[in-house]
Amino acid sequence: MQMADRFAWNSRLVRLRMRQLLSDLQPGTTILADKAYDTDAIRNFARQRKCRANIPAKANRKQTFNFNPRVDHQRNLVEQFFNRITQMRGLATRYDRRADDYLAALQLAATRIWINSANESAS
Repeated sequence: MQMADRFAWNSRLVRLRMRQLLSDLQPGTTILADKAYDTDAIRNFARQRKCRANIPAKANRKQTFNFNPRVDHQRNLVEQFFNRITQMRGLATRYDRRADDYLAALQLAATRIWINSANESAS
């Protein structure tokens, strides 16, 4: 996620699409995002939906919010996984025509990433 993404929240079309995506949120749901999404609009939207926004505060924000760094670490691991997947050309461009072939390639890539991370942590 890019830092400039937070400016797009003010676009009317983006707000409409975001509301469509988040319309199914149940009360008590936790919204996970990085610092780029620390805006009053997103936090107010979460509050209106009775959801919790686990978004780290930007350095220049004066107000503090509840934030769980462990949950954010898990979000970051998922983001890193998808970044690694997109670096694999065959998966990023989806060369496979059939969905089951693509899923098999994705599972092999995930296994490879998992084995490499296990070997790195053992060293």
